[in-house]
Amino acid sequence: METLNSQINETLEVIRKKTQENYPIGIILGTGLGGLVKEIKIEHEIDYDKLPHFPLSTVESHNGKLIFGKIGNKNVVAMQGRFHYYEGYSMKQITYPVRVMKFLGVETLLVSNACGGMNPVYRKGDLMLMSDHINLLGDNPLIGKNEDELGPRFPDMSEAYNLELIKLAEEVALENKIKVHKGVYIAVPGPNLETKAEYRFLRATGADVVGMSTIPENIVANHMGMKVLGISIITDECFPDSLKPVNVEEIIATAIEAEPKMTLIMKKVIEKL
Repeated sequence: METLNSQINETLEVIRKKTQENYPIGIILGTGLGGLVKEIKIEHEIDYDKLPHFPLSTVESHNGKLIFGKIGNKNVVAMQGRFHYYEGYSMKQITYPVRVMKFLGVETLLVSNACGGMNPVYRKGDLMLMSDHINLLGDNPLIGKNEDELGPRFPDMSEAYNLELIKLAEEVALENKIKVHKGVYIAVPGPNLETKAEYRFLRATGADVVGMSTIPENIVANHMGMKVLGISIITDECFPDSLKPVNVEEIIATAIEAEPKMTLIMKKVIEKL
């Protein structure tokens, strides 16, 4: 059976025909959050379907490209379009691009997502810096045989989101008069939105927002020794006592509207790294 390592090498072979550069910063762009791509001085683009072992994105608002270029004078590689558990992918497929990024030189991973706000002080369109997470996806990308050359069997998660990067993002937000919260992200499989009772339950676990992504990538990034900064855009208010029906079009519209604030923070953090 082909090992994960040999699959990664096959993908790298295709990438290395395009670029030999080292990319210390990786970016994963979430639902409706592709605006940061405009800030990248693009040098190369590769469609996911041209990359061996890469899954293909099935979500409407996600393009499927790996983008290589510069933000400021920093080399970055960005995933325009991410993969979700609810699309039917395995955890290993979802996180495969993060593995590849590590071999391209990524040491710092910036991740974005759209989520539902459960903390009563959060409002639609607000940003939250992820300080921690709770995995309720019912699965984990590290289950199965551990390939020791990729990372340890039992990786530490005491600082799942890097404290220095959070501090840097807070400084950038303050300098640019952008309001940010700091809180806990909980992931559920989806794709349906939650019931009132589920929101009460999820809030009681200590979570501030709920989403359907990010945690698998974060676990694998930590497994491989990367530092992670996560930024959530709150696209809907999930307060059980005043819960209104919401549709995906509204969620994406809110994400697009709030996205410039997130883009600015990510861009300035990258410049300061």
